Amino acid sequence: MKKTLLYFKRFALGFLFFIITYLLAVVLLPCIPVNSDPRNQEDIDIYILTNGMHTDIVCPVKSEIFDWSTLVPFADTKSKRTDYTYIALGWGDKGFYLDTPEWKDLKISTAFKAAFWLGDSAIHATYYPSITEGVDCKKITISKEQYQDLISYVKNSFQLKNQQAQLIKTDAVYGDNDAFYEAKRTYSLFYTCNTWTNNALKEIKQKAALWTATQQGIFKQYEN
Repeated sequence: MKKTLLYFKRFALGFLFFIITYLLAVVLLPCIPVNSDPRNQEDIDIYILTNGMHTDIVCPVKSEIFDWSTLVPFADTKSKRTDYTYIALGWGDKGFYLDTPEWKDLKISTAFKAAFWLGDSAIHATYYPSITEGVDCKKITISKEQYQDLISYVKNSFQLKNQQAQLIKTDAVYGDNDAFYEAKRTYSLFYTCNTWTNNALKEIKQKAALWTATQQGIFKQYEN
């Protein structure tokens, strides 16, 4: 009995230490900037977009460098419209995306799987006719070479078959202009949807946090 209590005490202390360490990382690491003074050529405008919890990278649908509709067909959306000019791309846990349309729908099992590497991931692609800068949407102008690196980063996050994104057939889309696709990697406490976006910014040498799990860690870098 004493050994059992001792093991339980050690486990509880270890878990408490883990929680405290993780919370400190969530608070402190986003305060450490990387690429704080990027040198960009004014070739391509991209955007980072947030809904308050989750971040997307927004790109022009078509440019001389790449046409996103060849990877993510317009026909995969309910509207099937082909006149959209921007596409928002975000990576995340498939359970959160498909089973949790609102926070009130969140299940403990979904959160547990997402936190501890037990779920699958997905990419959410949303087409827009236009995009407007604001507190929740920041424009970044990058070079053609940086944009090519961004394209490679995002494409490498998809599970591709014959160079085509693999559509997740579901009715859990958010509107007439979006679709979900199979993705690589696994969501966790240490690699969230916002970590993915932050890593994309680091990949193209833009302002980013050393590490972040939250959207605040990204948008903090673009306050000025």
